[in-house]
Amino acid sequence: MRVLIVDDEALARSRLRRLLVEMTPAPTAVHEAANAPEALQALASAAAVGQAFDVLLLDIHMPGLSGMELARQLQQQPPAPAVVFVTAHPEHALSAFEVNAADYLTKPVRRERLAAALHKVALVAQAHALRQAPALPEPDLDADTLLITDRGRTERVRLADVLYFKSELKYVTVRTGSHEYLWSGSLNDLETRFAKRYLRVHRNALVAPSAIRCLEKACDADDSEGWQLRLFGIPDVLLVSRRQLPVVRALLANKLSGLRAG
Repeated sequence: MRVLIVDDEALARSRLRRLLVEMTPAPTAVHEAANAPEALQALASAAAVGQAFDVLLLDIHMPGLSGMELARQLQQQPPAPAVVFVTAHPEHALSAFEVNAADYLTKPVRRERLAAALHKVALVAQAHALRQAPALPEPDLDADTLLITDRGRTERVRLADVLYFKSELKYVTVRTGSHEYLWSGSLNDLETRFAKRYLRVHRNALVAPSAIRCLEKACDADDSEGWQLRLFGIPDVLLVSRRQLPVVRALLANKLSGLRAG
């Protein structure tokens, strides 16, 4: 794995480099950039010689172009490396996942969290590779399982166990109560196939209605107000788009009416 650390603080870059080098296995290459222009130059140079970076460890608050702005710019220039934000400011988490960040770490970074983030990035790379491989036969459209190949193992995941699907970068996270899988298909295909089972709550997410615990307000760093769902049994939250908010509210109102009637 090739890693590019992007942070305007030399001490922060040095600490991340030390954590990376001490990992087993360690990344194959670790490079540094002190700002967004340096990062863009490093990305272009690496790609030109066929050694593109797999992941950016990206600070948010930097002089000039911020890390968030850099991530948005990279989204428009595929294929882009995975982005793991590393920042002292936890309030940007919602914005980070709007730009499909693979993970969001707060300083000081713990070795275990960094390792987990890079493991997730490795799963992303595997999902990209699966897209290039011949597709295995899918079950019937009305089947109750989804065929998933994860870390060299192919298994059928019961739809009854799936709480939500979330599109991230070029793969779909399949979340059950106890596991997180990567699926190399399309969220739109899943919505078409399983429209009776899952509700679209955002352009990047489908959720099982039975998994919804509550709808609540969520404030981003710029104090703009949004909405998010909390689910039963897991700490994950899902953003709700303005377009889908009335549908979600109606669903919850119907469920509440049903409970009262019962």
